[in-house]
Amino acid sequence: MTELQTPQAGDDAAPDTDVVALLMRQHGDIRNLFDEVEAAEGDARQEAFRRLVRLLAVHETAEEEVVHPFVRRNVTGGEQVVDDRLAEERSAKETLSALDDMDTNDPKFMAHLLALRADVQEHARAEERYEFTHLRRSADAAGLALLAKGVKAAEAMAPTRPHPGVESAAANMALGPVAALMDRTRDAVRRATGRD
Repeated sequence: MTELQTPQAGDDAAPDTDVVALLMRQHGDIRNLFDEVEAAEGDARQEAFRRLVRLLAVHETAEEEVVHPFVRRNVTGGEQVVDDRLAEERSAKETLSALDDMDTNDPKFMAHLLALRADVQEHARAEERYEFTHLRRSADAAGLALLAKGVKAAEAMAPTRPHPGVESAAANMALGPVAALMDRTRDAVRRATGRD
């Protein structure tokens, strides 16, 4: 089986000079992967789902480490905005974690996936409305570029699986590297044994 390539920030060769544009592209990648999982069957569904899990995990980790702290510090009412997003992220991580342990051919899988998709899309719309809009207003072009670099760096070291309860920058910094190492080891074992 070929190694799965999860989209990462910048994989589309677009210049990563604006964190909002970068994250919006990833939201599009996430929507496309949900479509792919829904349309696929058998091994193709499993492969597409693994890519979706990885993208969601690294995307949320990067937002938790880079975007949320910036919003807390620089946006009026940022504490509440971030707290609301973190609650959404925790719920999605819990659902995603349960799905990650489920066989994609299980008759219950698709119903859970569709529920997750609705939650993830609602969360993405809230981010775009309540965080991304304020990011553009609170940071100049250099700041947006610096945040984009931070997102890319965080994604490079992020866990590849959901870890409910790890939704803050501090928790990600403390547990993220260990979880990332464990996840990447688990990914390698799955690939080597043909279970991924």
